[in-house]
Amino acid sequence: MRKYICLLLFYLFTFLPLSAQQSNDSPLRKLQLAEMAIKNFYVDSVNEQKLVEDGIRGMLEKLDPHSTYTDAKETKAMNEPLQGDFEGIGVQFNMIEDTLVVIQPVVNGPSQKVGILAGDRIVSVNDSTIAGVKMARIDIMKMLRGKKGTKVKLGVVRRGVKGVLTFVVTRAKIPVHTINASYMIRPNVGYIRIESFGMKTHDEFMSAVDSLKKKGMKTLLLDLQDNGGGYLQSAVQISNEFLKNNDMIVYTEGRRARRQNFKAIGNGRLQDVKVYVLVNELSASAAEIVTGAIQDNDRGTVVGRRTFGKGLVQRPLDLPDGSMIRLTIAHYYTPSGRCIQKPYTKGDLKDYEMDIEKRFKHGELTNPDSIQFSDSLKYYTIRKHRVVYGGGGIMPDNFVPLDTTKFTRYHRMLAAKSIIINAYLKYADANRQALKAQYSSFDAFNKGYVVPQSLLDEIVAEGKKEKIEPKDAAELKATLPNIALQIKALTARDIWDMNEYFRVWNAQSDIVNKAVALATGK
Repeated sequence: MRKYICLLLFYLFTFLPLSAQQSNDSPLRKLQLAEMAIKNFYVDSVNEQKLVEDGIRGMLEKLDPHSTYTDAKETKAMNEPLQGDFEGIGVQFNMIEDTLVVIQPVVNGPSQKVGILAGDRIVSVNDSTIAGVKMARIDIMKMLRGKKGTKVKLGVVRRGVKGVLTFVVTRAKIPVHTINASYMIRPNVGYIRIESFGMKTHDEFMSAVDSLKKKGMKTLLLDLQDNGGGYLQSAVQISNEFLKNNDMIVYTEGRRARRQNFKAIGNGRLQDVKVYVLVNELSASAAEIVTGAIQDNDRGTVVGRRTFGKGLVQRPLDLPDGSMIRLTIAHYYTPSGRCIQKPYTKGDLKDYEMDIEKRFKHGELTNPDSIQFSDSLKYYTIRKHRVVYGGGGIMPDNFVPLDTTKFTRYHRMLAAKSIIINAYLKYADANRQALKAQYSSFDAFNKGYVVPQSLLDEIVAEGKKEKIEPKDAAELKATLPNIALQIKALTARDIWDMNEYFRVWNAQSDIVNKAVALATGK
């Protein structure tokens, strides 16, 4: 054995490039020796590629919570939602009893062009059966997606039509939209919900703004709830629309990264529009940049709960095989100088991931007074010199507590077991065409549609089969209206789109309702 180790050391010292031949205690040399020893002498064969990848992941895990490694497939999947499109057949779908059911084909997309309809069941892809075989959703998506211009043969079962229909779909670029909803929520008050910040978000946003301005928008509710962030540049572009020339939007600074300032250039088209920014504990990163820029410049009012606190800047480092390291190089700072990043312990990812739960247990989500800020975290806004606090995340100007009684234990258990969504999908599949024929406009639907009592009874019965029951009549009474609203919102989505879903669902949102009250004075 000593002979083989000596040969290994000879190889390393002789044939490694000069740049790698550092001192004997070089960390790089130690890592290379370990990898070579495992490859050549370990008792079992090893996957060298995976060995190296695990080593990279291990190093990054000991740093901050946001430095990560992704392999080539993971990198591609991660980038698609931000790049604004992907290549595939263009359908929204859900799984009902191991069968893929088309909820909606993308308008003018490749599936709609060949005649695939909402309610169709895709049972095979290129002669491979996907129905009733318990295939993972991600595996089905991989079969449906592919390069633009390639063809895929789909076997389709359609209600009322005997046998299996065959469609050949030519895959194409499918747009991914980051604006969930845009509508006039009250006279003169517009509402826009941004899901994430992608490459095309600013264009989508301004298109929505132009449409709302034509409808008389004077005040905007900018909803960034549950927005996990995305591209810095998109956040800067959207912030710029509200701010005056030379107003600071955000700056970044790190140990090796020199300070970089991002300022407004004075050409914003929303400088005369009053703005309320809606946030919660899941608003993060780019969403916090926009929120901090508007709050620190005294440009608008922030409504909701303290944001997530993700203020670390990652630089993507592309590797030759398509994989990527996202390495933290700097911090984000708001115009007043607050660091957005919440505290963390290096290497303790589990504790970091439990932060929201800890906030809940501590009472922060229901009572803002449970947060005690020290004077060392005190900062002042740019124009009005109002006190704001650092220490992680953006604290709203108007706090809206989480209503822990709104969604009952019974409701949460039904949802966790997918009983509500499964019952709804069956209902929608059987009634989609009739509902579309009955309601020619969303306004008519919103005023006239009532969820059938038989559907609510079915959900209760299915819950009972799974031993999920309300503790008493009061809990059942409190639960059913919110289930009905959820089903009404889902029905609106299936007949129209996500825009109509939020037009229904926002009726129960305390944060949206608070912002509406502030905007209208009612």
